[in-house]
Amino acid sequence: MKQLTINIADNKFEVFLEFIKTLDYVKVEDGEEKALEELQNSLLQVKLMKEGKLPKQSTEDFLNEL
Repeated sequence: MKQLTINIADNKFEVFLEFIKTLDYVKVEDGEEKALEELQNSLLQVKLMKEGKLPKQSTEDFLNEL
């Protein structure tokens, strides 16, 4: 699958988005929805760490990921 990034004027965005959603071969991902899912997943991991069900990551490992 190929991916394409385009820039569209703010006043034309909604119309364009509705148009491309009608195309059966185009998948439109909602960035806000994806960000919310990632946040919920992160919060769940923190909760599990507090409960001792997930191991905590060391500060050094965390900084190495950045």
